[in-house]
Amino acid sequence: MAAGRPGAGDHVPQLPVRDHRPERPGPDGRAATGVALPVGGGGPTIEGLGRYLRLLGQYFAQYGKVRLAYKADFFVSVATTLVATFFGVALVFLLFRRAPEIAGWSFDEILFLYGFGLIPMAMFNVVSVNLYYFGQVYIVEGKFDRVLLRPVHSLFQVMSEQFRLEALADGAVGLGLVIWAGERLGFVWTLKALALGLLGIVCGTAIYLGVFLLLTTVSFWVEDRVGIIPPVYNMLTFGRYPLDIYNPFIRFLLSWVVPFGFAAFYPSAKLLGHHEHDTAFLWLPAVAAVSVGVAVLAWNQGVKNYSSTGS
Repeated sequence: MAAGRPGAGDHVPQLPVRDHRPERPGPDGRAATGVALPVGGGGPTIEGLGRYLRLLGQYFAQYGKVRLAYKADFFVSVATTLVATFFGVALVFLLFRRAPEIAGWSFDEILFLYGFGLIPMAMFNVVSVNLYYFGQVYIVEGKFDRVLLRPVHSLFQVMSEQFRLEALADGAVGLGLVIWAGERLGFVWTLKALALGLLGIVCGTAIYLGVFLLLTTVSFWVEDRVGIIPPVYNMLTFGRYPLDIYNPFIRFLLSWVVPFGFAAFYPSAKLLGHHEHDTAFLWLPAVAAVSVGVAVLAWNQGVKNYSSTGS
């Protein structure tokens, strides 16, 4: 499935520009990155987090109204997304025409895994549009200068200026596959299973975000219109199949280098009772936290390294 690209009807809701000079730290703790820093040190406050959540909700609602103003374009995008997804599901059916199971995984289990992987991927795709275009639009064309003039964190602005709403259709398909395959497997959704599933979705979304945000930050040092996101994006599908079918090198790569296996395979293996992967599953929260943490640190360093294009 191709990375989310905005359609002709995509319009970016604009934030009010309060100043036309780069920000410098002042008595209120504002910094050039656009984040409100606590005076005297310390970490983010609950009040600050609530503010960003409210802003995110407002931006999402506003963008949804603008996007739905072009209904034909929007529904064509949804249909295109669903067609690509159904081709992926059809491949699973084709794989099992000749074999009752693959690497100890039955057809229904792999369908469950495939569907589960679609959910965090959809959540990520909703907010990832500007990561895909960051090098071209924000760095090469100089749009990042405008971002730095606003009293909101630069990363938050970049990710909330545009959404790919049609990606939610992928999440709905994934949820449907999980429910259907689970029914065929006799899977019981206990409170523990629901909690594990929710943990897997949240951590999976965080892993996708961390990996692609880290790749995006390369644009701060190397100006590139496309960047290195597309080839890595194409690796996503590998994480939606049992890692047991790959050779040791690929399993290591998808677990500890580009940890897409933690976004779908290990949570699904835990839910479906493939206990040989229980130890790896225990690392899921840590892998998600490290993925996001390293990416945010790289972003903040990139902002410090950024030089205006002057355009």
